[in-house]
Amino acid sequence: ISLMRKVEVSAFELAQRFVGIKEVPGSVSNQHILAMLRLDDQWPADDAVPWCSAFANYIAWLLRLPRSRSLRARSWVGVGEVVSPDHAEPGFDVVILKRGKGNQPGPDVINASGHVGFFAGIEGHRVLVLGGNQSNSVSIAPFPGSQILGIRRLA
Repeated sequence: ISLMRKVEVSAFELAQRFVGIKEVPGSVSNQHILAMLRLDDQWPADDAVPWCSAFANYIAWLLRLPRSRSLRARSWVGVGEVVSPDHAEPGFDVVILKRGKGNQPGPDVINASGHVGFFAGIEGHRVLVLGGNQSNSVSIAPFPGSQILGIRRLA
């Protein structure tokens, strides 16, 4: 008889437990965010660097899901299976977004500004994303659907 019971939780459900974690202003860093950043790279000295990909990697690592192992948001374009916005599901999918003003390169350019988080739904012409480093915290935020570079299914 096994004494262990398998408990399954989706990436979205686990990520929701981190909502409200935020950067610490000034010279002190949130140690939890710093641990997420250093899971895949040792250079971040504090939490005042982009950490959306670190958050997504941390959640995927905790659940033993495929992950990018990079602090670059656009690195997620090559992880998992391609999913169309019409078939995206909370709990299973990450959304990779363009970031910045003007003409941003397409998904084939990894070394460019971007953002990544867990798909939380569609609201009109906006995609809802549960992610880290959204107003310096873990939160759900809307982004224009036109900024979507890709949606990837992790499981």
